[in-house]
Amino acid sequence: MDPIYVTGHRNPDTDSIVAAIAYAALRNACGEREYEAACLGQVSDETQIVLDRFGFQPPKQITNLYNQVRDLDFDTPPILSEGVTVGRAWDELQTYPAVAAVPVAREDGTLYGILSRTDVANYNMSRITSAELEEVPLFNVLSVLEGRVLNEAGENTDTIAGEVTIALPQSRENLLFQKRQSIVLCGHQPDMIRRALQMNVRCLVLCQTEISEELRAMPTETCVIATPLDVYRAARLIFQSTPVGRICNTQGLVCFHLDDRVDDVRDMVLKYRHPSYPILDADEKVVGILTRYHLLRPRKKRVVLVDHNEAAQSVPGLNEAELLEIIDHHRLADIQTSNPIFVRNEPVGSTNTIIASMFQDRGLMPSANLAGMMAAAILSDTVMFKSPTCTQRDIRTAERMARIANVSLEELGKAIFSAAVDNKSAEEVLFADYKEFHIAGHGLAVSQLTSVDSSGVMGRKEEFLALMGKTAKEKNFDLMILMLTDVLMEGTQILYVGDDEAIRQAFNVTPRDNTAFLPKIMSRKKQVIPMLSDLWG
Repeated sequence: MDPIYVTGHRNPDTDSIVAAIAYAALRNACGEREYEAACLGQVSDETQIVLDRFGFQPPKQITNLYNQVRDLDFDTPPILSEGVTVGRAWDELQTYPAVAAVPVAREDGTLYGILSRTDVANYNMSRITSAELEEVPLFNVLSVLEGRVLNEAGENTDTIAGEVTIALPQSRENLLFQKRQSIVLCGHQPDMIRRALQMNVRCLVLCQTEISEELRAMPTETCVIATPLDVYRAARLIFQSTPVGRICNTQGLVCFHLDDRVDDVRDMVLKYRHPSYPILDADEKVVGILTRYHLLRPRKKRVVLVDHNEAAQSVPGLNEAELLEIIDHHRLADIQTSNPIFVRNEPVGSTNTIIASMFQDRGLMPSANLAGMMAAAILSDTVMFKSPTCTQRDIRTAERMARIANVSLEELGKAIFSAAVDNKSAEEVLFADYKEFHIAGHGLAVSQLTSVDSSGVMGRKEEFLALMGKTAKEKNFDLMILMLTDVLMEGTQILYVGDDEAIRQAFNVTPRDNTAFLPKIMSRKKQVIPMLSDLWG
């Protein structure tokens, strides 16, 4: 069964990553084994410290939730080799009556062509006017005729070709086979057998009869085959020994890949209107067949959102997915659903505080390592309990999780906020914890870096301002802010590009050279965004 992804916001922070892991663990522990933690970007150094400390791997990274070809219930008929006989291919088509065509692949599994029922019918009809069998492997002929080789010349033969002829009575001389390049079919007709062997025809097929020792011993270059089929069936079936690679369609093929979006596929199907389309994987190997009927009802990807409920911060393609739940501690934003869903939104400082309560509601204790990681996430999101978003419930929950994990909150907090940024590029720092907002017609982006020493980033002020200016121009932002939240100073140094007056009025400070210090400002969610929202109305 397809997984239910549990994912936080883009540019995930520690609370977002840990919340996805913890909630997936909770649901799976309660017997629902479909939940899988996921993330929408690279984990930060801070988060990696937490993961390494408690022995967890980063969640699976997903890029979108768009409906893709892999979400369709496409057909998976046998994938034939180009050397398979037409007869065997027809048997496969008969086994799958709902399948109009089967893919034909090269030896390495890549697409060679596509074989439809129409291709087989056209080939069979063409044999009515032409009795010529083009060169085919002997093994193919033996397979369709259920035959066996009777002589030494046959053992030395690898391929067979020629005009297929049914031997007639000797009194009709004008209808007898005349050429060596003939494939002669006959029954118990010693004279016909002798004539064929003397002429050294390419192949002699004995239908429901045996050859005498005298004739078997005759010197000849003819390949002699015995079949239990009658002459009429053998004459029809021998043409089915042709490899499908010769009759399948190899021109103008339209293919799709597993990761192609269903909307794009729909447009292509309407444009080309082929009955069937091969499906390829990332290695260009054939995995199935798609028809227009498969596009009617794609399976939607299923997702649970944690630590956010805003479309701009969520996974691309969310509108095409089935949203099942939201677990969050932010303001309610703009995500809409077509059906009622479970939402748990509480005014606390960390999503993990909510998830810890959900463990308690189900009478389940998180493991020591998971509890330690949840304690670290609460410390991170509440800035070691100094953020105005922090509640007594956050503190009590973090303390409980720390006791379960047998760790010190003070030591854990120092380890979290000691992640160095000196060796990181400006892009890595700026977009590590980055969120975009749209407030009353204004475009806004706010990044936040929390540390125990913000002086290192301030020393690279011009580098950051240049990058922020470029980004703001590209995305048409009215204001872009980098929050350098200092745990020890209990405040935030901001770098910004945009309207000086907006900074002055929103935070009641006097900015200088695109910088300002905001004492007691620790939270983007509860302090910075509300102040700008009030300003812009």
